[in-house]
Amino acid sequence: MSLDKLKLSKALVTAMTDAGYLTPKEIQAKTMSRILGGQDVIAVGPEGSGKTTTYILGVLMRLKYTKDDSPKVLILVADADRAIAVIDQFVSLSKNRDLNIVGLYGTGGLEAEINELVLGIDIVVATPNRARAIYLKLGLNLSKLQTFIVDDAELIIKQGMQLPVCELARSAGKCQHLVFTEVIHEKMTKMTDQFMNFPTVLEVEDFGDTKAETVDQVLYLVPNYKTKINLLHNLLRDDEVFDKVVVFVNTRLTAQKLTKSIASEKVGEFSMLRPLHFDEDGFDDFEDFKETPEARVLVVSNEGTDALDLNGIPFIFHFELPEEKETFLNRIIKNKAAEQEMVAITFSTDMELAQVKKIEQSIGQKIEIADLPEEILVEKTAKPKGLDKNRVVKVKPEEPAGGGAYHDKKESNTKTYNYGIGQKAKMTMKKKHS
Repeated sequence: MSLDKLKLSKALVTAMTDAGYLTPKEIQAKTMSRILGGQDVIAVGPEGSGKTTTYILGVLMRLKYTKDDSPKVLILVADADRAIAVIDQFVSLSKNRDLNIVGLYGTGGLEAEINELVLGIDIVVATPNRARAIYLKLGLNLSKLQTFIVDDAELIIKQGMQLPVCELARSAGKCQHLVFTEVIHEKMTKMTDQFMNFPTVLEVEDFGDTKAETVDQVLYLVPNYKTKINLLHNLLRDDEVFDKVVVFVNTRLTAQKLTKSIASEKVGEFSMLRPLHFDEDGFDDFEDFKETPEARVLVVSNEGTDALDLNGIPFIFHFELPEEKETFLNRIIKNKAAEQEMVAITFSTDMELAQVKKIEQSIGQKIEIADLPEEILVEKTAKPKGLDKNRVVKVKPEEPAGGGAYHDKKESNTKTYNYGIGQKAKMTMKKKHS
């Protein structure tokens, strides 16, 4: 497929060609017509699938140049590095356009960034917290916004920035909403439901042409840490099947806590590799665990642990996904010299799904998802407590509680306005140039 199929302007096709893009990505072919048509879209695709280029092309096609002092496009990203990368890509693809783009990501003072916005901006690329802070100072005017974009939405949710995203989206009023993410899950849906009405969800999967040969794998999707523990308890109860198990977690502290959580009545059955304290059950050498018949389950921390020889271990559990996907891949890529087959069982919450997707992309196949056993207690995710309906609320008196010296302000002294910092910046500039 050629770039002409995307129905872009000649200038954009030339810019894309100069930048090395000769054919459109699958996600661009699937979403571009809907973006140009003004629809709300949630686009799901792996890293490197062309999500950023997709919305940049859509913005450059739809954006009409005017001399308004309010931005027409707001793009929310996870951090400063991502904001800078997005701005650089806008610049490279809009060489023939007179566009004003500003980044708001917390490296400068609020006042300086507000003064830059006052001069007139077409596109704002910002982190959610910074954009919200400037908006609350009345320095970011969203009244004329045409397109509201959330990039790397899974990272924004992982960092707990859903609230500023939703507040900014609702404040912008009626406009087009575009959300780009590597995964879609319950927390993502809860966020987008607050400002998107019946969006079109489009997903692409780029596994490549190569398929790695791996050990047998099973994936359990769980809502939270406590449910992970309940599931591990349930599975390990069958000591005839799970006769030799290694459970991987990320930190030594987590390994210590998990070992205590799944403690067994049988001495030495559950232990930790290199325990934190001398009086805790464990092994300093992995080979000792393999050679000890009564030692059935060993909890191992990824932190400070070199690659282990897992030959002879029939089951490994990834209770937590390692931060580096290579660590995971080294364990599940099939070792042809291994004497025994192995099964790798992975537990994943919504926040770990992005890592799962990256692993699937690397091995060129999806991991089989297993249903949770019916007897598993699925713990509810804790929610912040609401207001106590029985609490005593003090009602503010309608009349002022002053003494005899109290008097109302004169009408001439009464303040009936409240200028925001953006309006004050405009007034200051007018005074300087008058």
